[in-house]
Amino acid sequence: MGTTSAYTDSERINDEANLNGTSIEAFFADSVIFVTGATGFLGKALIEKLLRSCPRVSTIYLLIRPKKGQTVKERFKTLINNSIFDRVRCEHPGVINKVYPIRGDASEPDLGLSVDDRMTLTQNVNIVFHCAATVRFNEPLKVAVMLNIRATDRLLDLCKSMSHLKSFVHVSTAYSNADKREVKELVYETEITAQVIMDMCEILDDETLTVLEKKLLEKHPNTYTLTKGIAEELVSKKGIGLPIIIVRPSIICAAYQEPLPGWVDNLYGITGIITEIGRGTIRSIYGDRKLKIDVVPVDYVVDTLICAAWHSTIRRDSSIQVYNCASSTINPISWGEFAKHIRKHVIESPSKYVMWYPNVAIRTNRLVHKVIVVILHFLPAFLVDLLLMCQGSKPIMLNMSKRIDRAAKVGAFFALHEWDFALDNMMDLIKHVKTMNDCSRFRVDFKDIDWDAYTRQYTLGIRKYILKDHPDSLTKARSRLSKLYWLRKIIQALSILFLYKLLKYVG
Repeated sequence: MGTTSAYTDSERINDEANLNGTSIEAFFADSVIFVTGATGFLGKALIEKLLRSCPRVSTIYLLIRPKKGQTVKERFKTLINNSIFDRVRCEHPGVINKVYPIRGDASEPDLGLSVDDRMTLTQNVNIVFHCAATVRFNEPLKVAVMLNIRATDRLLDLCKSMSHLKSFVHVSTAYSNADKREVKELVYETEITAQVIMDMCEILDDETLTVLEKKLLEKHPNTYTLTKGIAEELVSKKGIGLPIIIVRPSIICAAYQEPLPGWVDNLYGITGIITEIGRGTIRSIYGDRKLKIDVVPVDYVVDTLICAAWHSTIRRDSSIQVYNCASSTINPISWGEFAKHIRKHVIESPSKYVMWYPNVAIRTNRLVHKVIVVILHFLPAFLVDLLLMCQGSKPIMLNMSKRIDRAAKVGAFFALHEWDFALDNMMDLIKHVKTMNDCSRFRVDFKDIDWDAYTRQYTLGIRKYILKDHPDSLTKARSRLSKLYWLRKIIQALSILFLYKLLKYVG
């Protein structure tokens, strides 16, 4: 089996000597890489960047489980045939053949690995990227613990058996310590240990777990940030002797440039909110427009993961390296400014699915926000559903509005708070990357982000990749938006006239 230290002192010294002044790509040359969460948004982008910018890698193994009637082979084929790998196929023909699926399941003992696959990984893997997690904020505690803590625990057991491991990159979140105002690049003690919460989830009934969840969430906004914080402490304690790197991205959003400008493949979090702002179905957001929003493009996160694996080795530091992958410290933008950019670009490039003229406001007054939601979200949805029922169709708008409102409530915590993220390690990484001869391949400096340009790419990416809206529909969409604009103006004028008449009558 290997040893706990896994990566020998002589191997580390040799790598340190070879890496000084050597390219990042050279660090990954001939390496065998293991990736969890490969079919997710971040995982796809990571694999694509490794293949394109580090084509001399030896092998990339992906942990994939069967899902929804699809075999591992079928899911792998779907992944590899994704259009984001077209550039790789063009620039480095054949390199994609270095990627292999490994059947496994993080919810099973020993990750559900076969004896042969386990042996293949323990004897050959050099670098591990642990991206797998549930990112659903409202996940039941038992599920969040299973996927974010128990799976990490099992992966650490596997890594301890790896004979040639030189980097274990654990993807956490900048909000793993959401109860703190200032977040340093270190692992914080948690009120409950990983082993205790894992044991509780196994032996306690659902009713007791619900009570426990409420107690634990007194200082955390959701089970996601709670379990990611506990997972960090697990990694720091159980991973002693392993070459551990923890990267904490803030809100991961659409790509800035790579693999494709504006690329995004899901409606989670802020992407879903922006989509509905563009469609005109979200008119009010509960938050503070003056506070800083912290978003990071997925390509910057991927490049940070790759560069952190390299950087932690050249630092010659045996302690756990933590990188706060956050933008607000060095390139801040407020929620109000971000919303202003979004509104501008969804109006410039509307979707054919626009339902009302986009005009969102961020409000700190909760009561006013609730009243606006009822008047501008639920009432129009109810009226549309009424019309649909009269036509013999199935009502859908009210349920859709409720779903959007639930998503907005889940994210409200982040729009009502801000954090100061220390970036000592991150700034050192940026400095070292800029000295490399292949630094232009890797974007890690958030100062380079033009927020207006980024939000434009983001809204266009949602239009293209989420709504599947063809560029040819833009003319019709603009015409529709123009009609909605004048309809909005007419309704506003009629509303003012109605209020004037009402006040005159009452007076």
